[in-house]
Amino acid sequence: MPFITEMQLRASLSKGELPNPYVLSDGCRLTPAARDFLQSRGITVGKSGAMPGKQASPALPDIPIGVSNRHIHLSAEHIEKLFGSGYSLIPLKELSQKGQFAAKETVSLAGPKGMLKDVRILGPSRGASQVEISRTDGFQIGIHPPLRLSGDIADTPGIAVYGPKGFIYLQQGVIAAKAHIHMSPGDAQAYGVKNGDRVQVRTHGQRPLELHEVVIRVDPRFSLDLHIDTDEANAGFINQGDRASIVGLST
Repeated sequence: MPFITEMQLRASLSKGELPNPYVLSDGCRLTPAARDFLQSRGITVGKSGAMPGKQASPALPDIPIGVSNRHIHLSAEHIEKLFGSGYSLIPLKELSQKGQFAAKETVSLAGPKGMLKDVRILGPSRGASQVEISRTDGFQIGIHPPLRLSGDIADTPGIAVYGPKGFIYLQQGVIAAKAHIHMSPGDAQAYGVKNGDRVQVRTHGQRPLELHEVVIRVDPRFSLDLHIDTDEANAGFINQGDRASIVGLST
């Protein structure tokens, strides 16, 4: 399902080709920013073949933003090595995705140039341990994490992890998480996207950012949420729970 973006509307306006009402072809949708652009200019929206007075389909809602600070996912084996035989993580706070939680426990991460202390563990345990830090964190400890989706850890840097009962060295698993949007199948249908699609996203606030190549991740367990890291959040003055809009598909 194609999106009509604000950028496309501005280009049409500059050419004097922006009619009122603006008629959407079948299967097309306006992004929230595009709809606001038309409304601010008093331009109404209709659909091709619609009866006079019939309302167009509602604009797609903005997407809540989750800002991910540095954290680690651990395998059951590594939890025991760091915290003791038979140890289970203690949930501290539920996360936006069902079944996932921030644990009470933290660890320290050591790189060639320094250490990051009190790094939160996210549960439950995983099949393979994985560390997610920002590029700024990487500069601090002397590790250069590649931009990857969660789970894609082949040929990534390693790191030492210290817990209260021991330490481990991960041969690989340090990444900077690529921005992505969690969606349920219903959300994906509403937005006209599918698992693995890449979209352009615009954040709102004091310093709007446009993020490209944001990956759509679809699963029945997922709740609608855009995940970015602290570097991206700081660049855009973004706080947890702020909103963003999908403005088009990345080509």
